[in-house]
Amino acid sequence: MRIPLVDLAAQQAEVHAEVRAGLDEVFATTAFVGGPAVGRFEAAYAAAVGARHCVGVANGTDALELALRAVGVGTGGEVVLPVNTFVATAEAVSRIGAVPVLVDVDPVHLLVDPAAVRAAVGPRTAALVPVHLFGQVAPVEELLKTAADAGVPLVEDAAQAQGARRHGRPAGTLGIAAGTSFYPGKNLGAAGDAGAVTTDDAAVAHRVRALAAHGSTRKYRHDVVGMNSRLDTVQAVVLEAKLRRLAGWNARRRAAAARYADLLRDLPAVRPPVADPANEDVWHLYVVQVPDRDRVLAALHEAGVGAGVHYPVPLHLTGAYRHLGLGPGAFPVAEAAAGRILSLPMHPHLTAAQQERVVEVLRRAVA
Repeated sequence: MRIPLVDLAAQQAEVHAEVRAGLDEVFATTAFVGGPAVGRFEAAYAAAVGARHCVGVANGTDALELALRAVGVGTGGEVVLPVNTFVATAEAVSRIGAVPVLVDVDPVHLLVDPAAVRAAVGPRTAALVPVHLFGQVAPVEELLKTAADAGVPLVEDAAQAQGARRHGRPAGTLGIAAGTSFYPGKNLGAAGDAGAVTTDDAAVAHRVRALAAHGSTRKYRHDVVGMNSRLDTVQAVVLEAKLRRLAGWNARRRAAAARYADLLRDLPAVRPPVADPANEDVWHLYVVQVPDRDRVLAALHEAGVGAGVHYPVPLHLTGAYRHLGLGPGAFPVAEAAAGRILSLPMHPHLTAAQQERVVEVLRRAVA
């Protein structure tokens, strides 16, 4: 039995007929850029998230960059973000000419540490960017207070939390704006790259839309230097079909997470993820911690279990951010976790039998 980390084929089979009909419409009308499907998806995703506005863009990295630019982050500004995240969070900051200020995470959930954020805020701070990692929502209440005290905006990285909530409020609506990614493996994934910015602020949405269209709000009028970052119509068709199933798929993920927790209960060598009771998590990833992780990972792969590691190197130890001058020991929680974290297969079509097999192999590997 080979068990994939993510089963995109099963997802695609479920939406195939709707996607095929939508693509036939796009090609029949030749509405290849900014067609009706894009507008329909933007409206539907805004409604699903509970935001007043959604602007579709080309990918999640662009979404974060555009959101930050739209709220006023510019060259030289400092943006506080967790060191335990995908590099795109920091890249979005760097591409503006701003400076990523990295902070450690809490040892329980591996989400950004609010105390570390507060300590990192200074006179050049331009924004805070919490990351809702693994489908868990960051503790935004404390972060919003820190942002308000500093007089700076909070922009969410919601790429892994489509459908997640904190105290009943949806991820993507907790700050002034949020960037999300529809990379294929996400809870809501396209058939290629795609992303979006959500916001309740009409002015922010207007600026994002203009910046993403070469700085233009009217043909051949370019008021600012922008970029070309449009949500492709073909991807909008795929996303529209999958969005109708997102709530059900997230419910299946939660059921799978509960099943894993039960199966792992008598394995003291494996530390399962801890859910924050304030959250309704969507389990984009199911990340456990194990000793001798690389050996365990190899054993899982040998047995046909598609486990992974998210993420093996904290940002300050990557070549891209070596120039920040933060060596080993700078962020002890994230660094310790990086050597132990292991992502088990997690997707809406994961079966109980597959999970039992995963844990059976894991049990032998950690023995």
